[in-house]
Amino acid sequence: MVIYLIEKFKKEYLGRSIVTVLGIVIILVTLSITGFLFYKGLGTFVTYNHSVWEFLFSSEWKPADNFDGGGKVGAAIFIVGSLLISFLALLIATPFSIASAVFMTEISPKLGKKLLQPAIGIFVGIPSVVYGWVGLTVLVPAIAHVFNLPYGFSVLAGGIVLALMIFPTITSVSVDAIENVDNGYKEASYALGTTRWQYIYKVMLPSATSGILTGVILGLARAFGEALAVAMVIGKMLTFPDNILSATNNMTAEIASDMGNSAQGGEFNDALWSMALLLLIISFIFILIMRIIAKKGEEVK
Repeated sequence: MVIYLIEKFKKEYLGRSIVTVLGIVIILVTLSITGFLFYKGLGTFVTYNHSVWEFLFSSEWKPADNFDGGGKVGAAIFIVGSLLISFLALLIATPFSIASAVFMTEISPKLGKKLLQPAIGIFVGIPSVVYGWVGLTVLVPAIAHVFNLPYGFSVLAGGIVLALMIFPTITSVSVDAIENVDNGYKEASYALGTTRWQYIYKVMLPSATSGILTGVILGLARAFGEALAVAMVIGKMLTFPDNILSATNNMTAEIASDMGNSAQGGEFNDALWSMALLLLIISFIFILIMRIIAKKGEEVK
């Protein structure tokens, strides 16, 4: 009887208990990180009495690296830089990702599985510093040469580097979305006399739209959070970009470069933590959008 109860405990309760404990730990860690970022990020507004409006919409960035305050913490240049670079990367990567996903699932599945999927796996495993170094040594000089510029550090360089980094994410999720399309749609379409391309753009892609959009949002979230590779190619100029060939700066690059060089608890340090808090809020917004898209996709099905 005792042995039976022990075996029953192992089979029914032990695994469930371990999973429950690990789930609780993950929730606590997430809440702790969120609480810590709010605690540090609100110091700009509570301790140093800056307004949220100034932080979001002012371009005057001269925070005092002391505990007295009195500086300017307008982060608009960094916010605009992050938005421009991330959406440019999305604009570049999305068509290639969708085309690759269609090729791997419909045009040539065998070649896609043998060649493209391993290549995408390699892209995922490449460290961000390698992307940044290639961008710095190859892409930046190429942009300067092609557009006859004194230097190639620019929004365009950051967008291209980020596009390469988010390409595998969007492609992988798009492949899964397309593979989840009911095969009956294909059979019915071909039975009605449609061509392969008509099926792809009139039936398959519309049916997979919610999944593809989820991949796009995931790619955008990664683009917003990337720091090192972008910092190496955007020029880190404290100015609004006139166009995509202009140098600028973004939030992650500023946090990465100056967080360790500022006095802990000072106005400058707190302003950087406020940027980190803003990135967290943006990430939560992306997650919310993904859940809404996924829910609508399920309702359509």
